[in-house]
Amino acid sequence: MMEIMWIFVMVVFCTEAWSINPGTNENTPVNFTASSSSTIKLYVNRYENYKVESEVNLTCSNKTWTETMYVIWKIQMKNKNCTISFDSEGRSENTCGDGKSLRNTSAQSYLHISKLSADDEGVFMCESVYTGGNDNFKIHVNITVPPSIHAWFERKDNKMVAVCEVVGVNPASNISWSYAGSTLNANETSLCTKMQCSSRLELPEGMAAENLSCSVRHPFWEQEKILKPELKKASYSFWLWILIAAAGFAVLAGVVLFAQKIMMLRQSQQSDSLSKFAKTEDVEDVEPYASYVQRVNSIYNT
Repeated sequence: MMEIMWIFVMVVFCTEAWSINPGTNENTPVNFTASSSSTIKLYVNRYENYKVESEVNLTCSNKTWTETMYVIWKIQMKNKNCTISFDSEGRSENTCGDGKSLRNTSAQSYLHISKLSADDEGVFMCESVYTGGNDNFKIHVNITVPPSIHAWFERKDNKMVAVCEVVGVNPASNISWSYAGSTLNANETSLCTKMQCSSRLELPEGMAAENLSCSVRHPFWEQEKILKPELKKASYSFWLWILIAAAGFAVLAGVVLFAQKIMMLRQSQQSDSLSKFAKTEDVEDVEPYASYVQRVNSIYNT
């Protein structure tokens, strides 16, 4: 009796198993671990810094391409969003249209960017699905751009001031002063905004300006940049604009005077023509009377 009950329980168990996986057969055993709760999911959030115009390959999984079912990149950049994807059956999508491409090798799949620009800065989200799990990466891409640097002397309140300026800083730069090889900290003020850093150093009396130098450190450069300030020459642009304005005013005045002369000449010509026309009318009015008098005189003379 117990043996009959045990056989009945085994039949019921097998029937339930086949009902869960109706597509299986004898050569494909039922896998009860292939459920959503047991799927391996990896979530990674990382930050990457790259130099502008560099070549970059971004990866979001260490699985080989033969293990991968599909890869999809969703990219959020400064000025646009786009998607790049590829699956194991050869279907692909690329809405970026700026040279980014998804490349697949026998070892790995990666997003290729041949030449980074400042507009490529943003968030690169990738999902890589493979047999038994998926990897999800969120990569924050920061672009390092080389700044432009300038240094000069200027006068303020009868004092000489050295200025060192860094424009287009991303990320921020470090500015320092040295005099004859020694670091200076006194009488120095610094100001940094999002895209500009400047340092001003007030020179004490008797300091030789030619021995002063400004040093700038930035992640884009492997070594610091050293500048020697120069006395800022008088800006000729201001006087150039004054000369241009004066020349324009002179030309405008000449045009106005010429126009006035043309108008006066026309008025004079019109007055002359009117006077001539009046004289002609007087002559025409007098001539009939003169001819009449001549006829009368000729009659009386006969």
